[in-house]
Amino acid sequence: MTSPSEQVVLLADDGTAIGSALKSEVHGHNTPLHLAFSCYLTDEHGRLLVTRRALSKQTWPGVWTNSFCGHPGPGEDMEQAIVRRAREELGAEIADLRLQVAGFRYRAVDASGIVENEVCPVFSATLVAGVSPAPSEVSEWEWVRPVDLATAIDSAPFVFSPWLREQLPLLLAAGTFAPAVAS
Repeated sequence: MTSPSEQVVLLADDGTAIGSALKSEVHGHNTPLHLAFSCYLTDEHGRLLVTRRALSKQTWPGVWTNSFCGHPGPGEDMEQAIVRRAREELGAEIADLRLQVAGFRYRAVDASGIVENEVCPVFSATLVAGVSPAPSEVSEWEWVRPVDLATAIDSAPFVFSPWLREQLPLLLAAGTFAPAVAS
């Protein structure tokens, strides 16, 4: 669960840190560029965990997205932030954390006019234990084969977050996910 005092790192256009601000005050119609991350969890069968954002989320409520996302705090190590967020959002323990796309950056506007404007490195990891999502973050979750997820995105892109729609093809092209074993 997000703390009311959670801070995000603000970035200059070249990606250098220029300060911080309360997360609760950053996301709006003129969201400044800030640092975030996306993480994709896989299981022993090569399946990918996708989550449906809680309906109470400020941006993209109810859409399906990657396993989890978050923001490192000022001075927080990125890997520590990812482990922290896996616990907070999913109640999960992760291992084999790997940077997949270092320079991913996007800007997107949801139906309410709220803007996401992030430098968002993309990571993958394996689930070690647990999936017990916080209801304030996740309303549903499913394990899917990455190729099936790509097909679903092609068929109904509006059901998925804009960052997932942009990140998944990059990850698939790079061979990030091992072929799924029949289950």
